[in-house]
Amino acid sequence: MEYARLGSTGMQVSRICLGCMGFGDAERWVHKWVLNEENSRPIIKKALELGINFFDTANVYSIGASEEILGRALKDMARRNQVVIATKVHGKMSDAPNGSGLSRKAILSEIDASLMRLETDYVDLYIIHRWDYETPIEETMEALNDVVRAGKARYIGASAMWAWQFQKALRVSEMRGWTRFVSMQNHLNLMYREEEREMLPLCRAEKIGVTPYSPLASGRLTRDWASESTLRSATDQIQKMKYDASAENDRPIVERVAEIAAKRGISRTHVALGWLLQKESVTAPIIGATKISHLEDAVGALEVKLTPEDVAYLEEPYVPHRIVGHQ
Repeated sequence: MEYARLGSTGMQVSRICLGCMGFGDAERWVHKWVLNEENSRPIIKKALELGINFFDTANVYSIGASEEILGRALKDMARRNQVVIATKVHGKMSDAPNGSGLSRKAILSEIDASLMRLETDYVDLYIIHRWDYETPIEETMEALNDVVRAGKARYIGASAMWAWQFQKALRVSEMRGWTRFVSMQNHLNLMYREEEREMLPLCRAEKIGVTPYSPLASGRLTRDWASESTLRSATDQIQKMKYDASAENDRPIVERVAEIAAKRGISRTHVALGWLLQKESVTAPIIGATKISHLEDAVGALEVKLTPEDVAYLEEPYVPHRIVGHQ
């Protein structure tokens, strides 16, 4: 395993992060493909054996069940000071007033609920899952600062927003002397590169660690264009929203991933992740593994070094996409 500092912090994280959205309870959430606790624990155990110390979840994943499964597993299998736990806040946890968003009330309530489910006194990285258009960013940043000062989070991060919004949040924290974001979890892969326009340059300039989600485009970069759909691809409406509209434009990219994989004698996962890992801003792609083989394949990508010619060939067919994820 390789490790890197997260942004400008001194905290070291594995260069592959295990995303835990796939662990949960299908009865409590919209996604019916999630693994229950019995089937999730072997994957978490294997991640630890492979040297992965970075785990990403969210309060909204299976409405808390993902945090519960991850918390119990890590308590049983690892020492708390040797793992990095990230969780997120913003999503709708209930229909009641203040059941979602980034108000001071929501944040201070949700961090305590997340810590209880995770069975820990603190999280290493507390991430705002989306931008809250109903709450002043000053209120959100002050609440996050108080979470850190109370010892309930070591660092804070953000996810999926416009670059101007992220810059505004950074500016507010600097002006007020509050805790600053250290990471950006954004939508980035060979099929969706709109973050290269403004967000990635901003993160480089501000020394922000980038932890891309959906690095394999929900598996579309890893299989033949005409292959049979999986349970997730057939039922995940969010995935369809992200990729179906641009499908024909993306086909040449998928084919080039397959071509380079065949030429190099490596897997398509290695090619897609290798492209991300060579990007200056990227600290650790977030891998949503639901099989042990997914993890092993992802970690193997750390040994792949694409040539500049490979990178140019993979990137050449890309055309601009509509913004998805935070539009």
